[in-house]
Amino acid sequence: MRDTSRDFLLGPLLKGVSRSFYLTLRVLPARMRDPVGLAYLLARAADTIADTALIAPERRLSLLLSLREQVNGVKAGAAPTPDFAAEVASRQEQSDERILLESLAHALAALAQLEPADRSAVRQIVSTLTEGMEFDLRTFPDERAGRIVALRQVEELDRYTYLVAGCVGEFWTRMAAAHMPGAIGDVDAMLRRGVRFGKALQMTNVLRDCGKDLRIGRCYLPETMLARHGLQPQDLLRPEASTLARPLMFELVRFTLEHFEQALAYTLAIPARFVRLRLACLWPVLIGMETLERLARNDDWLDPARASRLPRSGVYRILAGSLPAVLSNRLLRFWFARQKRAISAILR
Repeated sequence: MRDTSRDFLLGPLLKGVSRSFYLTLRVLPARMRDPVGLAYLLARAADTIADTALIAPERRLSLLLSLREQVNGVKAGAAPTPDFAAEVASRQEQSDERILLESLAHALAALAQLEPADRSAVRQIVSTLTEGMEFDLRTFPDERAGRIVALRQVEELDRYTYLVAGCVGEFWTRMAAAHMPGAIGDVDAMLRRGVRFGKALQMTNVLRDCGKDLRIGRCYLPETMLARHGLQPQDLLRPEASTLARPLMFELVRFTLEHFEQALAYTLAIPARFVRLRLACLWPVLIGMETLERLARNDDWLDPARASRLPRSGVYRILAGSLPAVLSNRLLRFWFARQKRAISAILR
């Protein structure tokens, strides 16, 4: 009989903190839901710790590393202390995130109950994701410092997108291969595509949220790229910044489109009989591509108040339209090609 606390974690709580990802999770085959859902909850808790600006970055880093140790069983059997819950959970404006942090002991208990292979995979993905969060905390200044730090090289951006999203594509692929025989054909090829899939989604997030990130001192646009366009990080806060940096944004959109082509290849390589897994992969591709189109059209893309977000109605439109198309590679290629043409026409 399932533990009621586990039911709450992977039901109402997951729905409360995951928003659109919950829709994807619900269509996953049952065997994948628990490890994937639990990995999401643990990563979301870690992300909440890393982003709690009311706590000094050094302390957040300490708490993040402590959580990583607990996930990996370094402190076997140890639950988060009451001080930990009080220190971080009490500072959350969102009640679901506060409840998640207060429920970490239950999440760690659920992790311990997973099958050994699943437990190892969840530990690995949470560890890698927290490396990305650690990178943020060590690289960028305190959000209230009033200065901006940029990544230095394109390679640094590529490594970052792997740590916070590309690794998820690997995890997803391994979970599908383990729990759905026949769904993942050439595992090595799909692992490579899975990394590109995750990077496509994260690059979309980086570009969409650039204006907001700049205002807390984080510039993910590398200094070398900015310099080629005659810009410095501080220039991106100028009123005309969206226009000045538009060619740079276009360059990164083209790069992101190449990642999305691999994300589509990943989706089409899944046999049509695995319709739930196909849908779970298809939705972020189509939503991400439409977000990129909105971004490319946005003359004020660096204004946080004008962020290129797809409204909920647009998400539901994509979900509904995908149902009759999901079994046909031809229709999916046509849909993707139409999205790509629309973006490419703007980039000319």
